[in-house]
Amino acid sequence: MNTLVAVSIAPIASQEELAPQIAEVIRVIRSSHLPNQTYSMFTEIEGPWDEVMAIVKEATQVLTDRGIRTIVNVKADVRPGHSGTMKRKVEKVNRILNEETAK
Repeated sequence: MNTLVAVSIAPIASQEELAPQIAEVIRVIRSSHLPNQTYSMFTEIEGPWDEVMAIVKEATQVLTDRGIRTIVNVKADVRPGHSGTMKRKVEKVNRILNEETAK
């Protein structure tokens, strides 16, 4: 069952610079080899539900295993029978915008 998630995994109540901790989280996500894209506020991951959620858990544990309180926000689009939706959704919107600009 294909799943596209937007996930934010962030340490809170930390006195340290957050970027190195967030980089550790992103490193776990990228090592999964599932399609993913990182933006300023969220990282998108696409793949089978169980695999995606396992990566979210593993990435979260990078922080929690060190005793760091962590906030996890997950937004999921579960669409059986589809794949490649992360890329296609953006392509559709860009195509519409390009058509409007061409008019």
